[in-house]
Amino acid sequence: MTPNSKIFAIVFVAAVLLFIWSCVRRFSLVTIGKPEDRFDNFPARIRDTFLYAFCQKRVLQKPFGINHFVLFWSFMVLLLANIEFVLKGLHHSLSFMLLPAFIHNPIYFLFDLFSLFALVCVIVAGVRRVVAPPYPEAITLDAYVILSMIALLMIAYFNLHGVELAVGEISALMPISAWVGRTFYAGIDLESAHSFINFWWWLHAIVFLVFLNYLPYSKHMHILSSIPNCYFRRFGKANTLPTETFVKGAKFGVETVDQYTWKDLFDSYSCTECGRCQMVCPASNTGKPLNPRKVIHDLKVNLLANGPIIKEGGKPTLPLIGNNGEGSITEDEIWSCTTCGACMEVCPVFIEQMPKILQLRRYLVEMKATFPEELLNLFENMEQRSNPWGIAPTERTKWCSQLNVKPFDASCEYLLYVGCAGAFDSRNKQVTVALAHILDAAGVSYGILGKEELCCGDSLRRLGNEFVFDRMARENVKLFKEKGVKKIITLCPHCFSTLANDYRQYGFEGEVVHHADLIDSLIKQGRLKLKKKVDAGRVVFHDSCYLGRHNDIYESPRSVISQATGKAPIEMDRNRAESFCCGAGGGRMWKEEHLGTRINLERVGEALTKNPDTICVTCPYCMTMFDDGLKDKNADKVMVKDIAEVVAEALQ
Repeated sequence: MTPNSKIFAIVFVAAVLLFIWSCVRRFSLVTIGKPEDRFDNFPARIRDTFLYAFCQKRVLQKPFGINHFVLFWSFMVLLLANIEFVLKGLHHSLSFMLLPAFIHNPIYFLFDLFSLFALVCVIVAGVRRVVAPPYPEAITLDAYVILSMIALLMIAYFNLHGVELAVGEISALMPISAWVGRTFYAGIDLESAHSFINFWWWLHAIVFLVFLNYLPYSKHMHILSSIPNCYFRRFGKANTLPTETFVKGAKFGVETVDQYTWKDLFDSYSCTECGRCQMVCPASNTGKPLNPRKVIHDLKVNLLANGPIIKEGGKPTLPLIGNNGEGSITEDEIWSCTTCGACMEVCPVFIEQMPKILQLRRYLVEMKATFPEELLNLFENMEQRSNPWGIAPTERTKWCSQLNVKPFDASCEYLLYVGCAGAFDSRNKQVTVALAHILDAAGVSYGILGKEELCCGDSLRRLGNEFVFDRMARENVKLFKEKGVKKIITLCPHCFSTLANDYRQYGFEGEVVHHADLIDSLIKQGRLKLKKKVDAGRVVFHDSCYLGRHNDIYESPRSVISQATGKAPIEMDRNRAESFCCGAGGGRMWKEEHLGTRINLERVGEALTKNPDTICVTCPYCMTMFDDGLKDKNADKVMVKDIAEVVAEALQ
């Protein structure tokens, strides 16, 4: 027995039309964004959608992910159950009961089992949000409304079928529903049974249709958008930004939501608000205002507020940048980002938080000339002398004044791109000298540009000064081509990432290798003979964000340390893809930390829990941040060394 199908048909059609209207109204807003091609490589996109959306690869990387995985697949199975529920409501005879018992029994058994799984999962999720929420703001009315509706659907399902089984209305293998029937409805008369059936059926129907129409207006909108967002994911790392065309009247960066791409806007609908991004964000972890989850939420709020107005040709009323509450992103948030990429690495639906923040920086710098005061000297020094300190270019070769390092020419296999820190910073010049000794010992053919070398411009691009970066990149690429540079060695992950990734946009196709990969290769090929094992005590290794997360280079530094010291380095609690930033990336090397606690102190403190004698790094920025942090922690006995210095010691 089912309730009146005509009444249900009217209610169902009205609810579905309202749902479609809500979805069209909301999702159509992404069309105000700029075009972006995310439709290439169809087979790979289908593969990744299966892997990340349906197999939930990133979700399962965290212990509680199993709960979401089970709930997700319960929904997938119960989607079929709800289709039957709707069809049966529209016409009483449309049911899996029409199939032979050996077919419909396994189907109903699965429906019963996965309904139990779903109920258990929502109870666990509800309790977790009270007892151990993933982040303080996770306890919201919206979350409990959704969890309550899912629980009600499962309770109504068990009671509906429990009554039907108890009075013989249906016969199917449904052990949980049968137990409910025996426990609560045993011996019930037929008239009462029909009343209960009507009640539970309509409760299920109303909750189901309310749930359907609530989705587009809740954070659980991701149920509709997260699978497509996995399909439209970026292939490769988000370690570059689009170039700009500098013509009169052009606008740069992002001031309003319509200046983002449609995919950027779609990201805002796909956020599950799981909080994984904020839990790994170095700014969030050290008391700064930046919260990647909140940035995406504010983008969605701004889109919902301004999107309809922009579609009608009007001007946005809610500023995207400013101190205007929900829907606006403050300048302190924008400048707190270290561009470490940790947020993007953990996001289960591939939201790209970092590039959105950098586009806001571009607007502030290039359109408003608004940026932290200490960056003024940096920008001027870069423009005038192509290095952060404004030191004369003739000083670039002082590090090798006692060495026989030749200028790069056509006979050289590699260009040693020293970089600004490697050429000017007193501590990092020691690393450059160590690398030169290694290259000489291995018989590598290399040369340097000397005073002709320009900064790669990494900090400029990450700070939003695209105009100066663009000029610098073009000059560098022109110089490389004129000199016939085919292969480049870098000491700095930021130089490496910029030359290897960003410069592709400017036509540079040469091979770029970080010294960690090169040294590892030279040792394994037998070209570099280590004369002894270096006694560096307890060696702890720190992964650079731009070498690791941005470019997937994890094993070669560890291999180098192992071969030079005779033992593998000790790992920090957060390592490899989960490594915690030193605090200097995204141009923050040149900016003081006025808000919260210093990021480098957080990372140094983590390293000190391992009782190290030596902390090994592969980045000049990391070197500086660890040196400073150890001094502040009064841990002067702990040494910070680049892996090149350890290897150079093994050559003596």
